Amino acid sequence: MRRGVWTAALGLAPFWPVLAQTLLPVEQQTPASLPWYEVRTPHFRVLYPEGFGATAQRTARRLEQVYQPVSASLQRPPRPISVVLQSQNTIGNGFVTLLPRHSEFYGSFPQDPFLTGTLDWLDELSVHEYRHVVQYEKARENLGRLAYAVGGYGGVGLLTLGVPDWFFEGDAVGTETALTRSGRGRIPSFDMGLRANLLAGRKFSYSKAVAGSFRDNVPDHYVLGYFLTTRLKRTAGPTVWSDVLNRYYRFPVYPFSFSDKTRRQTGLRVDDLYRRTMQELDSTWRQEQAQLELTPATDFRQQASQRVFTEYQYPQYLSDSSVLAVKSGLGHIPQLVRLSRRGPEQRVRQLGLWNNPEMLSAGGGKVAWVEFRYDPRWQQRVYSELRILDLATGTLTRPGRRTRYAAAVLSPNGQQLLTVSTDSAYQQRVHVVDAQTGAVVRTFPNPENYHYLQPRWSADGRTIAAVRLEPAGKALVLLDAQTGLARTVLPAANDNLSHPQPWGNYVLFNSPRSGVDNVYAVQTSTGEVRQVTSRPVGAYHAAVSPDGQRLAFHEFRAQGSRVVEMPLNPAQWRPVPAVAGTPDRYAAELARQEPGKAQVGSILPGPDSAFAALPVSRYRRLPHALNAYSWGLVQSASGSDLVLGVRSQDVLSTTQAVAGVSFDGVERTGSATVDVSYQGLWPVLDLGLTAGQRRTAVLTSNGDLLEDQWQYTSFLTGARLPLVLTHSRMQQSLTVASYYQMERVRGYDLPVPISELSFGRSLHVLTGSVAYARTLRQSKRDVGPRWGQTASVAWRGTPFGTGLDAEQRSAQAGVYLPGVGRHHSIRLRGGYQWQQQNQYRFGATVFYPRGLRYVSLDRLHVLSAEYRLPLADVHWELGRWLYIQRLKGVAFYDRAAGSSRVTLSTGEAALLRRTYYSTGFDLSFVFNPLRLRTPLEAGVRTFYNSQTRAWELQGLVLNVGF
Repeated sequence: MRRGVWTAALGLAPFWPVLAQTLLPVEQQTPASLPWYEVRTPHFRVLYPEGFGATAQRTARRLEQVYQPVSASLQRPPRPISVVLQSQNTIGNGFVTLLPRHSEFYGSFPQDPFLTGTLDWLDELSVHEYRHVVQYEKARENLGRLAYAVGGYGGVGLLTLGVPDWFFEGDAVGTETALTRSGRGRIPSFDMGLRANLLAGRKFSYSKAVAGSFRDNVPDHYVLGYFLTTRLKRTAGPTVWSDVLNRYYRFPVYPFSFSDKTRRQTGLRVDDLYRRTMQELDSTWRQEQAQLELTPATDFRQQASQRVFTEYQYPQYLSDSSVLAVKSGLGHIPQLVRLSRRGPEQRVRQLGLWNNPEMLSAGGGKVAWVEFRYDPRWQQRVYSELRILDLATGTLTRPGRRTRYAAAVLSPNGQQLLTVSTDSAYQQRVHVVDAQTGAVVRTFPNPENYHYLQPRWSADGRTIAAVRLEPAGKALVLLDAQTGLARTVLPAANDNLSHPQPWGNYVLFNSPRSGVDNVYAVQTSTGEVRQVTSRPVGAYHAAVSPDGQRLAFHEFRAQGSRVVEMPLNPAQWRPVPAVAGTPDRYAAELARQEPGKAQVGSILPGPDSAFAALPVSRYRRLPHALNAYSWGLVQSASGSDLVLGVRSQDVLSTTQAVAGVSFDGVERTGSATVDVSYQGLWPVLDLGLTAGQRRTAVLTSNGDLLEDQWQYTSFLTGARLPLVLTHSRMQQSLTVASYYQMERVRGYDLPVPISELSFGRSLHVLTGSVAYARTLRQSKRDVGPRWGQTASVAWRGTPFGTGLDAEQRSAQAGVYLPGVGRHHSIRLRGGYQWQQQNQYRFGATVFYPRGLRYVSLDRLHVLSAEYRLPLADVHWELGRWLYIQRLKGVAFYDRAAGSSRVTLSTGEAALLRRTYYSTGFDLSFVFNPLRLRTPLEAGVRTFYNSQTRAWELQGLVLNVGF
């Protein structure tokens, strides 16, 4: 008898829906107070924030200039599109998306010389990103027209899933290379990973080249795609990919369709194209290497195991016998290490969100670098701040706050810093900063707004060597440290100069003029250039020892970059011409046959000062809040379901909305939902309304089965404050939320403890929650954080005195610890939940034992321990269908114990206590089906269920990749 009462009282209650907070995701925005403007051309609407007007005018004209050339080889001029210029962050990036359709350019000039080459940053983005616009426009041909009519851009996006990622990015890199004087196809560092692999005899399968590895360095889809798309253009004509896509979009919906359509057009499957491309590259690069006369260099010391890809880069001398370097790789969080010719490697410090590690510098017993710092609320406002570490004391200082520095170069005595900044108006400046206070000592004049890259002090602190990007290309200049007056050492040319390092009467620098990035030296008095290094794949980031006798640099190898040394002897340097252009390699033929080449020319023109200003108008967010981009079957607010409806988001990511109807196949009922999220204020405001039906059946104490169907209306409104507090190596977030929800039920007639609903009573609930997480950054090989803490508290109640009555409070916390192995992770969790279940029972707000049915108790204590580890990193292939990269395991023990006061059938009150637990193992596989680049993770769980007293087996889907 007690068992039956227990079942009725506690077992059936959870069928009632838990308080739903299926909120739309928080997107990245700029501060709400920032005014926005727009300029229009025939094919573009360029949106920009206040202060970015001159750059917006130039970018709008540049986009219009490349409109026809960029689309020529795909034979599909796009319809007008919005381009958003972001000026508040210090990240160099750009993207195009269909959801909603627009593009964004991040207007902070990166110091990375291997990204921009000799181009202006926004010119580079104009060509590369607009090619993505053309690619997506191509998807609206043939069946794509129907997909758009039925599903909007969501439907078009589904059709593009069969096109490999390597095509999109490789084709865009090929376009930037063919239509400009530079482009990554002309930069040797772009392909050095692939080159090193082939020269070392590491020839990967196509599946591995697409999906990657947890052990080996597999070049990304940009590199793979550039060579695959380029080879087919060279051998089958400049418009071959247009023809392939025409075939694909006629009927794209079957596995390997893209490969099949490539075969029908060219006779080659993508596997064949990959194999022939690698054979060609291997032969070409081996011939080139056979002609190299290498200069001798020795490893500074034995560095790391070669079993897993590991890098040592950016050396800085600390003494004549030791250097500081950055260690990173597949199994390591980026960290500073001290390398000595004798003695073990010493870890100095793990690093945070590093902005341009190439600007690492040491001086005066200190080391300096720059890290990103996110605004807590506005994720499109990202600062770049100085970090200085005293190597003797281990003290880390942060001079200056909310700065936009892209470089941090310590003076030889460690008292001053040389910095470069790009402000929110795209104006670049070179500063000298006090290393203790962060105060700007002086700012050098730059009326031409040239971009200064990778500056370095001379040993006496009197001059500064820097690369300067001018309209004609890159120049090498010396700046007077007091006045900032510049003297040109190497005139501007289409030569991707980088990493200058003054030494006596010379300036050492990197250049790709031989076809391989190597270190060169120019004599400042005569301008004579000599080649210092000749290494197989590339030599970078030269540093001179304190005694001036040795040169350290890092060179790339298949197993990862290594710090090497060589004597610094000018008599052994080889003479070379003072002026040299970037070797064209494969790019020359690509550019000759490019249909749009004649329209753009070999170099994008300079500033558009001769043109009249384009009309400007104010852009206000709310009038553009509704921007439907997907309809038909769309993703619900929770992200886990599909509904028949429409989804909307404005291009500044201020307002999101989804409205639709759905059908529950289990209960055979329907519902209609509207969810809106306004994210333009400091708190995110959410609103949700759902109306529909529910159906369920319950088993009574005498064994009868009762079924009922009823109608319900749910209304949700409230606010949340999502804060990102990440700085340094720890990722941190804090979310505070408060919501009101009303549930109204009609036609409910089941005889269960919440039968008050049958009288039309409503549920009015207030909820409040605070959640905090702090976890250490993870390397690719880590299966979980190796250090961190999480905590959350929540309250739900019905304080209004009308309708149903219930209250719930909860708190839980967790800690991450390192496991026995390098990439293992331990997680320990505990939680407590209290609730007063008068007429309504809330769902759980704490975790619950895995695999068990939730039982609602008045008092609930939960504990959990789990151990995560990688079991094997593999490269298993099942033909073209499946590629498995990794096996992972989890061992766990979860426990829940609690009590409830219930009324027995005799009318007496009793305190019932229950304890449940589950323990078992998870085995999961990280895999790529159908040669998709994005991995999925799925597996099985076997566990002991204390409720059923039996071992059970469950399927697991842990990551669907998209």
